[in-house]
Amino acid sequence: MPDSVPIKGECDPRFARVREIFEQNIAEGADLGAAVAFTLDGEPVVDLWGGHLDFNRTREWERDTLVNVYSTTKGMTAICAHQLVEAGKLDLDAPVAEYWPEFAAAGKQTLPVRYLLSHQAGLPAVEKPLSDDALYDWPVMTAALAEQAPWWEPGTQHGYHAVTYGHLVGELVRRISGQSLGVYFKDHVADPLGADFHIGTPAELDARTSDLHGKLATKVSDDVAKTLPKQLLDFMNSFTDPTTMTGAAFNNPRQHPGQVNTRAWRAAEIPAANGHGTARALARVYGALARGGEVDGVRILMPASIERAIAEQSNGPDAVLGGLPMRFGLGFMLRSPIMPLSPSERAFGHPGAGGSIGMADPDAKVGFGYTLNKMQQGLVGGAGGFKMLNAFFEAL
Repeated sequence: MPDSVPIKGECDPRFARVREIFEQNIAEGADLGAAVAFTLDGEPVVDLWGGHLDFNRTREWERDTLVNVYSTTKGMTAICAHQLVEAGKLDLDAPVAEYWPEFAAAGKQTLPVRYLLSHQAGLPAVEKPLSDDALYDWPVMTAALAEQAPWWEPGTQHGYHAVTYGHLVGELVRRISGQSLGVYFKDHVADPLGADFHIGTPAELDARTSDLHGKLATKVSDDVAKTLPKQLLDFMNSFTDPTTMTGAAFNNPRQHPGQVNTRAWRAAEIPAANGHGTARALARVYGALARGGEVDGVRILMPASIERAIAEQSNGPDAVLGGLPMRFGLGFMLRSPIMPLSPSERAFGHPGAGGSIGMADPDAKVGFGYTLNKMQQGLVGGAGGFKMLNAFFEAL
């Protein structure tokens, strides 16, 4: 590899093809800077990082570089809720209002907890306009969601709660534990596992945090439009229209170019979208889940809790994502034709807009993480991550 594209780390020779794809992605510009990690039965077998933090290539991606992973954060948030279920403090079939009384407004008094985790609650968006900074104000967001009437009858369909998922689940965690979601995650998941992942990132970590470059494309030319599935076109047409449910789901509060790189974004706890971490941390967490919830003597969930978390709750056209066929458990995306995580039907995890992804395969005991700083096209993972997943399992 040329000196201008530094690649560092370790890779078991069995998985040399993963390294080749990773190097090629950076050399050809598909990635600017990135990291990929796999664990097998709890042991690291791939741990690579490389490229740069900036297009001028003045700063190399380092072993401990952090980056925002958007919705890959949702899997980390789900673990917190399942810990409370396991402890008997949260009942998946109890009304949300039992823990959060204000939530009973607008006919939601019987809406069960499991609908929040499975994207069936009908609350993917807030209808009333919110100020641009409301996303950083936890009480404002949770109050708006408590007041909001469901956009559909809860339980009758599913639709991706792209931003609201984190506030809905996070408020339950806060009400029950007395800790914000980010603090709870740090104390009960990240610190015990030694996983470098943060939901609410302190300023002292800015020096090793990469900006994200580019944004997810939502407008296409007429020529390109002719090549895209109707579901994706429907989503793109609705995405930028704040009067639609989909537009409000992604843009109320309004999000601005470059917002993800600000101190305000990093400092806030947005448990659906602003986790910052390393690929190694994702592989560590999912590697524990792939082993029944334990690694190196640290247990984050019991096997029965994991099985409950990955039991299918919803499957089929997504009401928010233009009818794309999605498959959800309780807080995790499950393996499907558009999420081909591994050969195992029991594989689960979560991707993030732009290409990041974390995954567990409990049959093969594989944990996986991929982080990057150049936004790729894709709402359910990027091409780079899936290519490396395919290569890993072919070698395995």
